[in-house]
Amino acid sequence: MARTDRPTSLPLTGDADADRLLADDPLALLIGMVLDQQIPLERAFRAPMDLRDRLGGRLEAADIAARPPDELAAAFSAAPALHRYPSSMAGRVQQVCQVLVDRYGGDAAALWEGAADGGDLLARVAALPGFGDQKARIFVALLGKRLGVRPPGWEEASAPFGSPGTYHSVADVDSPEALARVREHKAALKAAAKAGGRG
Repeated sequence: MARTDRPTSLPLTGDADADRLLADDPLALLIGMVLDQQIPLERAFRAPMDLRDRLGGRLEAADIAARPPDELAAAFSAAPALHRYPSSMAGRVQQVCQVLVDRYGGDAAALWEGAADGGDLLARVAALPGFGDQKARIFVALLGKRLGVRPPGWEEASAPFGSPGTYHSVADVDSPEALARVREHKAALKAAAKAGGRG
């Protein structure tokens, strides 16, 4: 599927090199999305660059899938750890990479470039280990809003995260100011849920 408006950097980490890697390397972006839970998103999306450095300077799905699990877990656990739960997330990343090898020839970009439409793209992403419905929709929105991956129906498939002019998720982060607004939105949702739980 043709891409448009492809950026040279995705300003998610506060580190210029890490941000460039996210735009340049589809696997880095996908790994960042896998790790984006229970830790700050800057840390999650910087982790692919740190992992690349710990794995000898390359990120390849086939290489990660084939590594002994304890070796990959050690790479995640070395200080500073790449995630709050380094061993379990190392396993999750390895599972995702195995799916990429089995279904997409080890090419992360093939996950979305071969999608026929938004529904197909959402189904492909949702089939990855650790991608529930909301996480899958956010990633489809991220691909559409930030990388120009826009098969027919992508906005509907990623709703509500694909809607223009919103600050719902990482898909809307294109600046430090946008990140602050996304955080405000999430804090408001959390506060509302907490208040509802007391009612």
